[in-house]
Amino acid sequence: MYAVGGGEHSATLMGPRVARTKVMVYVISGTCASLAGILFAMFSRSGYALTGVGMELDAIAAVVIGGTLLVGGMGFVAGSVVGVMVLGLIQTIITFEGTLSSWWTKIVIGVLLLIFVILRPNTFPAEDLVP
Repeated sequence: MYAVGGGEHSATLMGPRVARTKVMVYVISGTCASLAGILFAMFSRSGYALTGVGMELDAIAAVVIGGTLLVGGMGFVAGSVVGVMVLGLIQTIITFEGTLSSWWTKIVIGVLLLIFVILRPNTFPAEDLVP
């Protein structure tokens, strides 16, 4: 998957079956998405299609906090799991505080995401940026 994602032409030259790999990635992604949808529908006891609107920030923040770079590169599933746990801890603390508005959750997540993006080291050497 890393080879195909890095460049289809170079992956074709290396030997793996690019078309089959792409189809399998889409099959696995669709299967995981459908499983997540079924589990979330069972959890919320509802089949409302717009339930997940607005959760994009949470997903992106969890992955960035887990160590995946926004500009490309590689990340780890374990890091994303840690990011989800950190976000869950923040949401739980703000929810159980009782005196804070639920908007503080989004504000804290946004600030945390901004800090992680700013503190992330530059992934490209400076000499590559000069023409």
